[in-house]
Amino acid sequence: MIQLWLAFALLLLPALWLLVAPLRRARLVHDAQRDFEANDKSAEQNVAIYHRRLASLEAALERGDIDQARFEEDRLDLDRSLLEDTEGLVRRPLHAPAAGRLMVPLVAVAVVVGSVLWYQQHGAEGDLALFNAFQESDSLPTLLARLEQQAESQPSNPNVWATLYPIYRDSGQGEAALHALDNLIAIEGRAASLLAQKAQLKFFMADRTLTDEVQALIDETQELNPSEPTIFGMLGVHAFDRGDYEQAVDHWRRAIAGMSDSSSAQALREGIQIAQQRMGVAPDEQEAVAQGPGIHVSVSLEERLQGLLDDDTRVFIIARDMEGELPPLAVARVTLGELPATLIIDDRHAMSPDASLSQVSEVRLLVRVSKSGGATPETGDMYGDLEGVRVGDVEGDPVEVVIDRVIE
Repeated sequence: MIQLWLAFALLLLPALWLLVAPLRRARLVHDAQRDFEANDKSAEQNVAIYHRRLASLEAALERGDIDQARFEEDRLDLDRSLLEDTEGLVRRPLHAPAAGRLMVPLVAVAVVVGSVLWYQQHGAEGDLALFNAFQESDSLPTLLARLEQQAESQPSNPNVWATLYPIYRDSGQGEAALHALDNLIAIEGRAASLLAQKAQLKFFMADRTLTDEVQALIDETQELNPSEPTIFGMLGVHAFDRGDYEQAVDHWRRAIAGMSDSSSAQALREGIQIAQQRMGVAPDEQEAVAQGPGIHVSVSLEERLQGLLDDDTRVFIIARDMEGELPPLAVARVTLGELPATLIIDDRHAMSPDASLSQVSEVRLLVRVSKSGGATPETGDMYGDLEGVRVGDVEGDPVEVVIDRVIE
């Protein structure tokens, strides 16, 4: 922390120098301005010009070139012109070179104090203290003690409670975890993700029971976000404990569809496989468990194209990003004889770890019947496509893609 304030002091030095530097030149500027004003002959020149023009007007009047009315009018214009020319030449007295020197230290102090106050309000001093707590701790008890000190010194910093909560939770300190989470909710508001975590914590503290309080938190969370994965994960545990394995699998699939944490999703997949084993699902069918968000798709062949190719001809179902900038996100294969077919495509069908369905929210589906069985389109291949297909929950009715065209 000392290094931070020293860095701030170094940054303030140039600002203070900009305030002080003009004072060193004040005497030179004052003397130069005084000499300029003393030698300025603009007023005398304007008056001399006025008198010459006035004399010219009087001579014209005496010669009879202009009458008295014209003379008065021209003289009025001449007087007005002189006033305008000399008005801007009236100067205020120069201040002494030392005038205003007291304002400089006052402004300098104001800059320093304002900078410090601004940083205390908007800076990340508290987060820096949290970082130091991690860096200086060599064990979990030491880290916990330092974080608790930070919670006392900066109770309004949400990052303190967000850091303490998982430590308390994972170490079995339920009440302390609940206290940290309540403080976080008080600061951040009743966000769906935070309410879901509170519901889950209360659920496990109540020996995996859906109490009235837990149910109320579930209802509030689902009003804010009906697809909150933490809630579905917890409901899956509750259904599993009651022996309702089918319901558990359904909840866990919904949870996986909304998860971004791959380790948590993998744990739920393992839970799904256990539930399916208890339901008597065969191992080869268990592998059909969706991995991440996916697409439920139904593929069929238009009647007029039926019988043109053999039943063992390969059919490729390809999902691509809407912009067409990435490699294929998923590729599934069936045969023409299996159509119409309904299947789920997800991250299991990714061709590369750098391109998968979980990276996008919408795709373009392309279904192609390959005469040669190759991946490259050829003349005579049949195909169909569908734009703007949403990636997400695989439950519900499938999207339909009809193979209705031939490459010519």
